[in-house]
Amino acid sequence: MNASKSLFLLLFLLSVLITGVATASPSASAAARLDAALAGTHRSDASRARDVYRHPKDTLLFFGLKPDMTVIELWPGGGWYTEVLAPVLRDTGHLVAAAYPADSNSKYFQRVLGEYRAKLAAAPPAYDQVTVIGFNPPAHVSLGPSGSADMVLTFRNLHNWKARNGLKAVFNAAFAVLKPGGVFGVVEHRAPAGSTVDEVFETGYMPQDYVIELAKQAGFELAATSEINANPKDTKDHPKGVWTLPPTLRLGDQDKAKYLAIGESDRMTLKFVKPDGKR
Repeated sequence: MNASKSLFLLLFLLSVLITGVATASPSASAAARLDAALAGTHRSDASRARDVYRHPKDTLLFFGLKPDMTVIELWPGGGWYTEVLAPVLRDTGHLVAAAYPADSNSKYFQRVLGEYRAKLAAAPPAYDQVTVIGFNPPAHVSLGPSGSADMVLTFRNLHNWKARNGLKAVFNAAFAVLKPGGVFGVVEHRAPAGSTVDEVFETGYMPQDYVIELAKQAGFELAATSEINANPKDTKDHPKGVWTLPPTLRLGDQDKAKYLAIGESDRMTLKFVKPDGKR
């Protein structure tokens, strides 16, 4: 190894030790940046344990994530995917977190938003460029200026918006904010084939064909589907719905080993695109 390469490696390792966050150079590929983000010390052991179920690198590469994109993450919750997205986009792109609204009367929303903001503040080298906006469908669904985003992502949220009668508004808002050619990436708990949405949405599962049809009604084209997040062990007939499974384990210690052996839910992974020429 020549002297210049040795110096570069030394400086890189020093930067990781100082910031506590593994980073890749601004010119690194999406895959390299994802590897660095996933290896970052800003992620807890509990977060890392879910990688085997959520396949973040493969999922985001399937959606076509690039480091220079403007990406909107809908309802990031505790920020599991923010941990991955924020470092990837920090230097050359922009992550917008469409989180629970600050003016909500919901104590749950207020608590989760406060915890999310505290998470961002705790690791500036990873999160200092994240913009947080309020998003509360169906009442408040603006995601920014029309045609301003390259990608909108949602992970395991569709059933929540369906319960609030806001699901169509979410799809329409995603379509409006995306540039022509922009991507709407959806990961959601997948109901048994042939189920109707009214039969299953309270269980946390959603029919894949219903989601695809809803996206088409909003103007999207289905670009691709993936089985990255499939789980054939999930029988989808659990007493507390999808929340019976990890990470929630709503039954507590009752049959805990059984549900840990199943793992997290079977999930659809859908890539929608806003057609060129659509505004």
